Amino acid sequence: MPGSASGPAIQTENLTKEYPYGFLHLKKKTSLEGLTLQVETGEVFGFLGPNGAGKSTTIKLLMGLIFPTRGHARLLGKPTTDVAMHRDIGYLPEQPYFYDYLTAAEVLDYFAKFFDFTAHERRERVQRMLQKVGLETAGKIQLRKYSKGMLQRVGLAQAILHDPPLVILDEPMSGLDPVGRREVRDIILELKRAGKTILFSTHILPDAEMLCDRVGVLVGGKLQGVGAPGDLVGIKAQEVEILFTLAPTAQAHAPKNDHAPLLAKAARIGERFRLQVKEEELYAALEQLRGASAKILSVSQIKPSLEEYFMHLVAADRAQAAAVEVSGK
Repeated sequence: MPGSASGPAIQTENLTKEYPYGFLHLKKKTSLEGLTLQVETGEVFGFLGPNGAGKSTTIKLLMGLIFPTRGHARLLGKPTTDVAMHRDIGYLPEQPYFYDYLTAAEVLDYFAKFFDFTAHERRERVQRMLQKVGLETAGKIQLRKYSKGMLQRVGLAQAILHDPPLVILDEPMSGLDPVGRREVRDIILELKRAGKTILFSTHILPDAEMLCDRVGVLVGGKLQGVGAPGDLVGIKAQEVEILFTLAPTAQAHAPKNDHAPLLAKAARIGERFRLQVKEEELYAALEQLRGASAKILSVSQIKPSLEEYFMHLVAADRAQAAAVEVSGK
């Protein structure tokens, strides 16, 4: 039943969600502010952000579970209010809940009945999905005996059961051990190879770097950056790491060597030294080390990670929030 859509798989414009609170609900808390975004057909897009950043709010707005205060969104070229369009979406909530006394096979068969599958097709799909998420030997066990990670796998299986062209996953790695995370990563990559569009939220940054064509970073309810992981972190200045060794006589004078002042910045790791310098200082550092009779073991570029970029944005947002709080007193 996959639908066909031209253009972006997901579009949002000025998507905003405010919640009233306080006495008589006269105050408003903004959970998501002015989100304008496009997710292209066939790409894997990751939503990153700390707890309370607005990731789950965004996904709930896209799924029509809550309604925006302002702005609008379109999925597969249709408004989120189009009920029929949701047949072409696979969705995994952050904390999926299923009836405890059903088995995994029974739960998946129940969801399969929402679509026009025959009994034979349902059985075949249920078994295939259980195998895909690594639950083929536990399909007849009641869900009340499942761990959180196993329930997460059932949720993922129901999300992709009907072969949707758009899959939206809210924290799909939550509760999974390293093996489970690897299996979910493989499933996402398999969906991408099949031409599906995947949007998922996560706080596990290495998974985002590994899987995503593009990521969007949400902090404080605002989109702070969007692009390929490498492009985002490439904004920062590059640095270089030099690993080297020194002769025992040179080691004794390393911290106060007047001819090689950079040696004082080197960190000792066993018998080796590690020096981190900016790219433009590389050749000067090598000359100083050569003058100190250092043996160069390796020179490698330090690539800023998505985690560093993410933490920089979070720290800036917290500093801004603290400044606003102080000025408001």
